[in-house]
Order: sequence, then structure tokens, then C-alpha cells
Amino acid sequence: MIKVENVCKSFDGVQVLKNVSAEFIPGKVNLIIGQSGSGKTVLMKSMIRLHTVDSGVISYDGIDIAKMKFKELYDVRKNLGMLFQGSALFDYMTVEENVIFPLEMFSNLSHEEQVKRVEFCLDHVGIAKNAYKRYPSELSGGMQKRVGIARAIALNPKYLFCDEPNSGIDPIMALKLDKLILDLTKEFNITTVVNTHDMNSVMEIGENIVFINKGEVSWKGTKEEIFHVDNEALNNFVFASEFYRDAKKAMIQTSIR
Repeated sequence: MIKVENVCKSFDGVQVLKNVSAEFIPGKVNLIIGQSGSGKTVLMKSMIRLHTVDSGVISYDGIDIAKMKFKELYDVRKNLGMLFQGSALFDYMTVEENVIFPLEMFSNLSHEEQVKRVEFCLDHVGIAKNAYKRYPSELSGGMQKRVGIARAIALNPKYLFCDEPNSGIDPIMALKLDKLILDLTKEFNITTVVNTHDMNSVMEIGENIVFINKGEVSWKGTKEEIFHVDNEALNNFVFASEFYRDAKKAMIQTSIR
């Protein structure tokens, strides 16, 4: 489990995170949602120590990473996988070279074992062997995301962070990517944290949702509960689309009957 307790973070005197507290549960897809500029990206970057918080506690299984020294943090990060918003694949490396990179950097596996692990990861995300020698520029956006996930799980992490995984891909591929993230989370009992403003993701895989509004946690709950919340900021965000407003009305009418 990852716990965030009373975390504050400011930039140039402007407070971006205000006493944020939340829990992120193993074996579940934990979503951080909110408008652009709400502080959700700063929260995620703080959780992996790309930002140092001003105050508060960020603990991985009871160990506060906010106070860790570099060597201790290095050991934690070997258990952490990251899918970046733009996939962040090395454009001069092939698919298999991208996925083997963290294994060469951080594992003690032999080359043969590394190759087997690469094949295992790429197979799990649905990348065929005929794509292994391709470069990122030769892949679709959806395939790049899948390769990014394969690289993120190469070290068999306990924690997986995904920053806007559905940005830049079509709705059908986005649904497939959501299912892939959910399946991997369940299969390997990963603590998965997804930063998103995609309402399809919220409704499909939102098992534990944290809504950030103006730097504060405004609501926590599940996708089933989100239709029944009396929270103006959350409702304005979630039901900005007429489609979801109609879905909420239909659900309320059904429950009345």
C-alpha cells in the first residue's frame, strides 16, 4: 500500500498541494482525477520523488520515501514501474531494446534470462514477435503505449504509475489499454496508480478514485459511488459531458422505480 498523509507542495510561493491525504491499494486500479492544473500531476511526481514535498508523509508499505536518502530511494525505485504520458520510448532503440533496458541497468539476470523476460512482458501486452525489431516511429500510438507498459513491468514492480495513459490514442484502443492495465494489476497484485481525466477510464476501471480539486482532496470513492455523490466540483467535472449527465439521470430514475 502507498499512503499519502497531509502532503503540501508549493512552487514559487504558490501552494499546489494542500494537506493531501489518500491511500492507494494493492491489487486495485487507483485513479487520481481532476481538471488540468488541479495538482494531480504534481501529486504523482511527488509520490515517485521527482518532486520533494514541503511537508507530509509518502510511505510505501510503511516506509516514508520523502525522507529517504538516495541509496534507499534507489532500492525502492527498482520496485516501481512508470508509463509516461508520451510513452517516452527511446527512438533509437528497437522494441526489444527498449524493454530490456531497465533489466540491463538494474537486474542481475543473465542475458538469456533478460531476453526471456522481455518476451514474457511483450507477450503479456499483446506485442507480436514480428514487431520486436521495429523502432518506435514504426509503431502506432497504441502499440507504443503497450511497449511502454511492457518496459514498465519488466522488473516485476510492486507499484505501477501511469500518467494519462489514454492520451493520443483512439477510443477503442483506450478501452483495450484500460483493460490491459486492469488485467496486469490483478494478475500480479500491483499497486497501480493512474493519473487521468478520461471519464471512460473512470467508469471502466475506477476501483479506488481520488478527486483532486484546487490542490485538495475533494472526494474519494469508487466508480459505483460516483453517480450518487453530492459534490458540486466533482459533478461539474465528471458530468461535463451530456452523455454522462443522461446516464446519471437514467440511473437515478431506475433506482426510484
